[in-house]
Amino acid sequence: MTLNPRSCAFLFPGQGSQTLGMGLNLAKTHKKAAEVFLEADEILGFYLSKLCWYGPLSDLNKTVNTQPALLVHSTALLNIIKENFPAIRPNFVAGHSMGQISALVAAGSISFPDALRLARKRGELMKKAGEQKPGGMAAIMGIDINDLEEICRIAGKDHEIVQIANDNCPGQVVISGSRPAIDRAIRMAYDAGARRAVNLAVSIAAHSPLMASVQSEFNQAVADTAIVDPSVPVMGNVSALPLTSAETVRVELRSQLTKRVRWKESMDYLLDQDIRFFLEIGPGSVLIGLLKRIDREITGLSLGTWDDFENINA
Repeated sequence: MTLNPRSCAFLFPGQGSQTLGMGLNLAKTHKKAAEVFLEADEILGFYLSKLCWYGPLSDLNKTVNTQPALLVHSTALLNIIKENFPAIRPNFVAGHSMGQISALVAAGSISFPDALRLARKRGELMKKAGEQKPGGMAAIMGIDINDLEEICRIAGKDHEIVQIANDNCPGQVVISGSRPAIDRAIRMAYDAGARRAVNLAVSIAAHSPLMASVQSEFNQAVADTAIVDPSVPVMGNVSALPLTSAETVRVELRSQLTKRVRWKESMDYLLDQDIRFFLEIGPGSVLIGLLKRIDREITGLSLGTWDDFENINA
């Protein structure tokens, strides 16, 4: 696959894309990748590398581990790109939810060590919020987002909140909130013609007001993180607009905890800028799949293993 370096965006996946063994063959075949995992182990004080490579999967899937693991894997891949394919430079970078921290590393806005500490803290705080106010998330397929937004408004009662968490692509939206409100919203969505609804295997209500109990602590974590202006525009999850300054980055990071991820709008913006080549840098190919449902004409490549790099001709 030939990628045009003058019309390229890097995409970074978020929670849910993790897989057992992620990064193992990268570390075995590339020194720069191995160094990232080693540095992460030293910073965190435990063997995150072994957790990524050998599991158990139940521990890798815990929010406090998943978020830093995704960042480490994506950063290892970035190092390989920089060393072996220096001509490939993004015009924009974008990350889905947790992936936005990876995108900020790619843009040079946050150093890898600082980003790793922030990702770990983010996971810890989201876990804490989930323990204080348990909730869940569900993916709804085959219903208009405006109709689903109205359904969420009606399904929410008293202190039982449900709202749209991720607008991923046409026909796929994730809702988040208290479990009773989600169950009501699912029933109403089916009545309104939804094709399918799937409860996600999480016990937290990410991107919803149920995260608000840890907002002040996360704000402090963001304030304590050294952030500089990005070297390339970073698409904001909440604003769906490019972030070009340290201050806009801070605002987005703080807002993302309780606000929806406007992924479709972010991708629409990139397409409007004539970006047609996309590299998904991390495990799996979820983001390329979503993008293909927005515009089937784009060229997309997922880079998650050493073998994937054989598909690049740049």
